Amino acid sequence: MKREYGLFLFVLAAVLPVIILRDFTPSNELRYLSIADEALANGNFFTFTNQGIPYADKPPLYLWIVMLGKWLFGRHVMWFLSLFSLIPAFVIADVMNRWTRREIRAEEWRTASQMLLLTSGLFLGMAVVLRMDMLMCMFIVLAIHTFYKMEKGEGDRQKNAWLFPVYLFLALFTKGPVGILVPLAGILTYLLVTRRIRTFFAYWGWKTWGVLLAGCALWFGAVYLEGGYEYLDNLLFHQTIDRAVNSFHHEEPFYYYFIAIWYSLAPWSLLLVGVGMAAVCRWHRFVRTDLQKLFFSVFVATFVVLSCISSKLQVYLIPAYPFLIYFVATCLPRVRWNRWLAASIAVPAAVLGLAVFALPFLPLPDDLRLSGRILAYVAAGILTLAVIRAFYLLYRRKQTCRSIQMVAVGLFCAVFVGGWALPQVNSEIGYRKLCKEAKKVAKEQGLDTYYTWKVSRPEGMDVYLHQDIRKLTEEEVKSGTLQPGILMLPKSRLDQFPGKEAHLVGKYAILIL
Repeated sequence: MKREYGLFLFVLAAVLPVIILRDFTPSNELRYLSIADEALANGNFFTFTNQGIPYADKPPLYLWIVMLGKWLFGRHVMWFLSLFSLIPAFVIADVMNRWTRREIRAEEWRTASQMLLLTSGLFLGMAVVLRMDMLMCMFIVLAIHTFYKMEKGEGDRQKNAWLFPVYLFLALFTKGPVGILVPLAGILTYLLVTRRIRTFFAYWGWKTWGVLLAGCALWFGAVYLEGGYEYLDNLLFHQTIDRAVNSFHHEEPFYYYFIAIWYSLAPWSLLLVGVGMAAVCRWHRFVRTDLQKLFFSVFVATFVVLSCISSKLQVYLIPAYPFLIYFVATCLPRVRWNRWLAASIAVPAAVLGLAVFALPFLPLPDDLRLSGRILAYVAAGILTLAVIRAFYLLYRRKQTCRSIQMVAVGLFCAVFVGGWALPQVNSEIGYRKLCKEAKKVAKEQGLDTYYTWKVSRPEGMDVYLHQDIRKLTEEEVKSGTLQPGILMLPKSRLDQFPGKEAHLVGKYAILIL
């Protein structure tokens, strides 16, 4: 147990610079902060607006967390909000580890399995990005784990019979229908595979549906009282059925996840997909327990169901990855060392190891000063050394498990070192520095109007400026009839304003109109 929690402390230390020093990204994070600010200003808790437009895209749980952070600290704090992605990631890793103790008996393989999960590209990214997906994934894992305990007669049956629907509702209340759809499809598939479909209503019976319906009735009732019929209709139909059948956001073809899985699971995609396919081809040799069948069933069902839904993003598939990774992890200890297995680890590791040699050819941000460049080279150097050591363990010692651990340790050490350079590139990531400089210039000039032009997702700037921002069109810029104010734009567009004095902030510029 000490070793397991020691791993979590190590990971926490590795990502600490990222969750303390990073700026909020404009694409989603600033939008959530802005929505929370509007809700607090309007006194709403169940119905939300984004720039005054009704926002029924997400359930309220995660937005409540954002609102709580603002209420506690008086401002939005990155480290506090990051905990609601990082802690769920640790909970998932801990639950999966405890769950597979009988299948993965060797302690070093259990550690390697957790490292496989925590260093898979998308999973690691979602552990530090401010989104509700990891929180939903945690509730889904807890729900399916509780179902399995009920099926096997483990623990308090009555307690688990109540916990199961509570976890399902919390998953629904975090991200929407996917929170129920994934456990439903996965459990149904598992019961079909194990020929126990007749027991389906023992788990999805009156108690489960009663808790779900009661929770939804309270939620939808509160939505109706606060936002009326139109908002409720938007929440129940436009944001669910319409997005599933003919999405107005993120519409992708059926095969989207067949491509996305390769880079979402990097650097372990070759290992996970390769061993997973080999295990399926030799089913009777590798798949011996009901737990393995459950993990495989949940992954396949989730993959197929989400592929059928019109709206797709890489992150939507994240609930499937813990089950795929641990399905493979239960098979790996029985796979003898061979050249194909070694290559599935060595090839992506070699790509990582070449990072130090690739840095001179990468377009590093202009704001990255000498100290930041040194940190980047040190991080890449650490990763290269870790990969060299992993190659030695993999090919000279033929120790697959320890080579996986070595690559993972190198990745976390590189993240820790590279994270300290974030303050120098925050102007490339978010808008905090740009808005701070804009406010300073506006105060000096006695101006109180802010414009943006050719800036992506500028609406969230109101989190820093505490007022709305006007997004200009090409015609308005050319008209020259704008009232005095501060204009923020990419510095590459400065040639449109000859003779104007510009204040440069990273890749952006500030002009006085």
